[in-house]
Amino acid sequence: MRLLTTVATGALLVLGVPALAQAPAKQPPAQSETQSQPRIRSVQVVDVKDLSPSVRSQVDALVSRTSEEDLQSLRTSIDASPTISEALKAKGVSSAQVVAINIDDNGVLTMFTKTA
Repeated sequence: MRLLTTVATGALLVLGVPALAQAPAKQPPAQSETQSQPRIRSVQVVDVKDLSPSVRSQVDALVSRTSEEDLQSLRTSIDASPTISEALKAKGVSSAQVVAINIDDNGVLTMFTKTA
């Protein structure tokens, strides 16, 4: 499953998300920037407790390496994007419960949440 591969390297995504949620810059981004930040085509919300034990341990390892400052930045970016925050609301959760994300090559944003 491709998700497992990118979840393990998701720390880089946590740091890169604020740029995805901001309005586009007035100047077009360089070719390499466009390729490194995939366009979000769909959003999934997954509770960590619903993951298999092996995937849950990968997400937990990622969370343990993520600073509170990075999590807060991620959550602020989520709140700034109506489409992404609406996906959370539809599942009955908020950005405060997001602990990790993954964006795959197809533009699927998966937000991992913890609810108590």
